[in-house]
Amino acid sequence: MSFDLGSWVRTGTATGIGADVADIAMPAPAPAEGEAPASVGGFMDSLKEAVKSVDAQERAAEDRMAAVDSGRSDDLVGAMLASQEASLSFAMLTQLRNKVVGAMDELIKLQL
Repeated sequence: MSFDLGSWVRTGTATGIGADVADIAMPAPAPAEGEAPASVGGFMDSLKEAVKSVDAQERAAEDRMAAVDSGRSDDLVGAMLASQEASLSFAMLTQLRNKVVGAMDELIKLQL
């Protein structure tokens, strides 16, 4: 069974890091006529934003769990869903890192 990230993102089931991956895959918009081209952030900036997004999801999930634990909230299901979403986002980010490391290893092995 194979997983097609592109179709997963296009179907609207992607949230958090999936949306960030979709943004990375999208080409940069062309500047309007007469407008100076904006500096393109590149892959590193996109990766930093993805890490920040995953961190924000994790912090939000922790806050929701703390609220349930302290009795300030009774939304246990929402807290558990937020926790699972943060966990999946982290797993996806880990897989992205593994792919980048694998690609770098392949580049290092190339003979020039």
